[in-house]
Order: sequence, then structure tokens, then C-alpha cells
Amino acid sequence: MTRREYRRGLFRGLLDETSPVVRVSAMRFCEIGVPDAFLVELEPREDERGFFARAFADEEFAARGLPTSFPHWNLSRNNATGTLRGLHYNAAAWREAKLVRCTSGAIWDAIVDLRLGSPTRLRWVGVELSAERGDALFVPEGFAHGFITLTDKTDVFYQMSRRYEPAALRGVRWDDPRIAIKWPRAPVVLSPKNRQFPYFDDATFDG
Repeated sequence: MTRREYRRGLFRGLLDETSPVVRVSAMRFCEIGVPDAFLVELEPREDERGFFARAFADEEFAARGLPTSFPHWNLSRNNATGTLRGLHYNAAAWREAKLVRCTSGAIWDAIVDLRLGSPTRLRWVGVELSAERGDALFVPEGFAHGFITLTDKTDVFYQMSRRYEPAALRGVRWDDPRIAIKWPRAPVVLSPKNRQFPYFDDATFDG
């Protein structure tokens, strides 16, 4: 028995004997206005039970030149609507990409292109992510990232392309006037550390 036949047999075992074996659809990679960042949409197969969809495939990421290894996976739990986290980025030697998905509730997710020489440097983009839709945001290396919760009891799941390095963490104020993100609401909960992030300064920027 080949490996393909073995896996096909396992898949059939999850279905009743009359169910057809169907190919799970690929994900959709949607450009969002800054180079290398994507909204990764599910292609669900729906029936009376709900739906089934592929949430990650290394070959589809590799085909677009995106990272396929995410050694750290993190879960952020947020109790209240209006909780804001960010904006975070890493020092240049520890730049990391992220795949961000909301697994409970909903968030408005913001990214800022900080890459030197980028034609869209300091441009921001915001997208809504929700557990209901299941979409993810791919955040490239060299971007700042943050979000604000739109519901109570919101969980955000991150896949990180590098292992955590505390000394590499950097931040920019969420309300930096130079970047001027148009958040959908004012924050209610913000950590002291995030409140103390500086405004963006080219002279001290090391990302």
C-alpha cells in the first residue's frame, strides 16, 4: 500500500461509506495594498454539518515566496471589547513574519510597512478578522503589527516565523500622528508598556 493510498483510507474512515472523497480547496491569497502582505481567505466546503477548509499549506506559501516554518505559535486572550495591543515590531536582526488569525470573537488588525526603501514605507492597512470567517492576515518581516478587539472574549492566534527574542522587541505608539492609523474605535484597555511606546523616529529606528 502506498502512502497516498494509506492517507486516502484514513480520510475515508472519517466519512460514511457513501460519501464521496472530495479535494479540499486551496486558500485565496488576496493583496491588500502593501507589497508581500496578504489576506489569506478560506475556501470552505460546506454541508449540513458546517464546513471544512484548509487553513495552512506549506506548498502554497512556498509558491509565493512566503515562509513555511513557524516555530512559535502564540495565543492572545482578550477579555474586553476595545483592548488594543501594539504596535509591535522586531529589531532588524530578528525580523519576523506572522500569520494572524482570530479564533474567537473579532478584531481589527493593523499593519504598518517600516521597511527602509519600500515604496509604501509608513503606509498602514487595516482588516477585520473574525472567528466566523476564519481568514488570516500574513504580516511580512519589517512590518509593525497591532490590533483592537471588536468583541468581548476574543482570542487571537499567531504563527511566528522566528523564536521569541525578548531583547529584539520594539514598538511604536498606536496613535502616532505620522502614521495616522484610523482605528475603528478608541481603545479602552491598553497595557502600560504599550502606552509608553515612542513615536516613530527615523533617527533611532533599528528595524
